[in-house]
Amino acid sequence: MSDGTKKLKLGIPKGSLQDATISLFERAGWRIFANGRSYFPTIDDDEMECMLVRAQEMARYVEHGALDAGLTGNDWVLENESDVERVTSLTYSKQSRQRVKWVLAVPEDSPFERPEDLAGRTIATELVEFTKRYFQAKKIPVKVEFSWGATEVKPPMLADAIVEVTETGSSLRANRLRILETLMESETQLIANRQAFADPWKREKIENVSLMLNAAIAAQGRVGLMLNARRADLEAVIEVLPALNSPTVSQLSDRDWVAVNTILEEPQVRDIIPRLKAAGATGIVEYPLSKVVL
Repeated sequence: MSDGTKKLKLGIPKGSLQDATISLFERAGWRIFANGRSYFPTIDDDEMECMLVRAQEMARYVEHGALDAGLTGNDWVLENESDVERVTSLTYSKQSRQRVKWVLAVPEDSPFERPEDLAGRTIATELVEFTKRYFQAKKIPVKVEFSWGATEVKPPMLADAIVEVTETGSSLRANRLRILETLMESETQLIANRQAFADPWKREKIENVSLMLNAAIAAQGRVGLMLNARRADLEAVIEVLPALNSPTVSQLSDRDWVAVNTILEEPQVRDIIPRLKAAGATGIVEYPLSKVVL
């Protein structure tokens, strides 16, 4: 237990990931209140204090110890070449539970077909240092310029190509761009300052946060299913359930009956419940999940 004076300084990504991160923390059991323009949201945990920091800068502040831990994309850890402890990956984003991709893209009607075709050309991106290292490794001489935003509209007048992040590719298509190559896939990570992670109290607190955030993510898109079945029908009922799941089977007061409890992906339920009913299951109850600890 904390003595009441210890605090974990936690960075919350400001910007596109902010709402998704605060929502994830709420599902994990922490309520964060971001008040207007304040960079210091409140949290209902006396052992933590939060600060809103741009994801692009988070790894630097964690590395230097201004923050004990924070959430940011793996892409920005690589961009800054930050020496931090990577505690866990958290696959969530502003739109989906998929990883994002940094891609090299050019106008649909451009003659460029390979990265090598861009030799001597200008690339616009927010991921400047990583992009420079990417082309240097391929020994392709290019000029990499920092883009302050709206990167998709830069080609062909302001740049020959761009390196841009995408989840679905819809913005690229809307701006008549095509992808030449994927430079990296990235996802949000919980990172920690190495000195803070070496402190037993802070490490335990950070690992508890990691556990609960992962439990909240694991529960997304899943539901619990409870049902009763005659013991004589149990084998047929279990055969209906997905092979990767190991349902819990409990004896009921009537020794001829058992209770079955399992977790399913939500889209599976509409097909499985009718089949369970046909196999002899009764009292089938679907219920929501807030956390699943794997």
